[in-house]
Amino acid sequence: MAEVKRVERPLSPHLQIYRIQITAVSSILTRITGHALMAGVILAVWWLLAAATSDAYFATANAVATSWFGDLVFTGSLWAVWYHYLAGLRHLYFDAGHGLELKTAERLGWACVIGSVGLTVLSILLLQI
Repeated sequence: MAEVKRVERPLSPHLQIYRIQITAVSSILTRITGHALMAGVILAVWWLLAAATSDAYFATANAVATSWFGDLVFTGSLWAVWYHYLAGLRHLYFDAGHGLELKTAERLGWACVIGSVGLTVLSILLLQI
């Protein structure tokens, strides 16, 4: 029998060839932000329920909500709201049959990411006035 010469090559293209597309990232981020919004909602509801329960319980909830952790959760939730909103508008635009070309879809994906960050920063600045 003839000898088979084995060639060293990867089993799949993996990340050597494949480059993740912004349209896929945008789709994943839409789902993640939709679920992640629950963290902010849970913290806000806990804070409101604590306010209705007792002063001591409210002091505990308020300490968590106004700590670095609470700030992180609420800032992340604010970004998630803006991102989820812009991605929803993008999907409405797609549903109307517009923007389905690859280049336009990529630009709209980047617009959602960059726009949500910009709107989050703007919201934070306006809320501090």
